[in-house]
This record gives sequence, structure tokens and C-alpha cells, in this order.
Amino acid sequence: MTLQRVAVFTGSSPGVDPGYARAAVDVGQALAAHGVGVVYGGGNVGLMGAVSTAAREAGAEVYGVMPEALVDKEMAHPDLTTFEIVPDMHARKLRMAELSDGFVALPGGIGTLEEFFEVWTWLQLGIHRKPVAVYDVRGFWRPMLTMVDRMVEEGFVTAEFRESLVVVDTPRALIHSLETWTPPPPKWGSGEAPPV
Repeated sequence: MTLQRVAVFTGSSPGVDPGYARAAVDVGQALAAHGVGVVYGGGNVGLMGAVSTAAREAGAEVYGVMPEALVDKEMAHPDLTTFEIVPDMHARKLRMAELSDGFVALPGGIGTLEEFFEVWTWLQLGIHRKPVAVYDVRGFWRPMLTMVDRMVEEGFVTAEFRESLVVVDTPRALIHSLETWTPPPPKWGSGEAPPV
């Protein structure tokens, strides 16, 4: 699979460990080095700002998508290839999905969780056929993955779908896994996915 742009979901805060910001910079730089653009929420704060600034400084195209209500609160990044203002959060997530060939969640808060679970659910339903990844800095995502594994054990998630989730902790593994990823069958039927 050829990656042109990857959506990055991550925190508008830096977190308590400086390693989170270093990981965000590493991911931004690695995507740029592979000629992959970054799609993200458009902010200039926290890990969002770190990944976008690193990617932009390394020569990547960076696309920011932000709802009108958050333009002032999230402090829009001043140096992006493209910055789109959309009406609301629903429009933001849809537009990010349209622009992206894959998705990766770095450490973040409830907004990051919400964005991640929505695109992963869309994959399960066949709404898109794009890879979804978590970038596991210092085991950040392990408690969530333990819960997902419990869902598999209890019969709420198939093992095949669980295995479709990319879990990596280095930029090189992230890019390789996204490029070589194979989609699982949709949960219901095998109809054509809409163009998201």
C-alpha cells in the first residue's frame, strides 16, 4: 500500500513525560523522511504541535483540520501546508479520514481515544479499508489493549479484527506496518466500502 498521508491523533497537552514529545517528533520526522504527509487537528500545542512542527520542518506536507469553535482555544498552527476550518467535530473527523491513507494514535487524552475508536470502528464496519495503529510509547496503550483482549475473550470482538490493529513503538515499524497492512473482512458482509 502506498501511503501519501497519515492522520495522527494525539494530545493537545505534552503529558508529564518528556518522552512523549520526543516520540511525537520522531514520528513526524520519520513520516516526512518517507515522503508521507501528516493530517491532524491543526493545533500548535502539546503533542499535536510537536508532531506537526517536526514533520513540517523536515519537509512534509501537513494538513490541519479544526472546528470553528476550537480555532482560538487550540491555537491554530501558523505554518501548515493546508489549514481547513470545518463546522464541528464530526466534520473534522470525516475530513481527516477523507484526506488520510491510514491512522495512528500517539499518547493523548479522551479526545485521542474518541478519534481512535471511531476510525477503528469504521474499519470494523467496512466504512473504510485503511490501517489503524497505536504508537505505544512506554506502554502507554497497554491498559487499553488489555481491555480489547478481554473483549476478544468474552466474544465481543473477533480475534481477526483485533489482529488488524497495528501496535508499534518505533517510527520504522510504524511505517513498515502501515505499508504492508492487509485489511480484515468487514463485520457484516463483503460490500464495497464507501469512499472515506
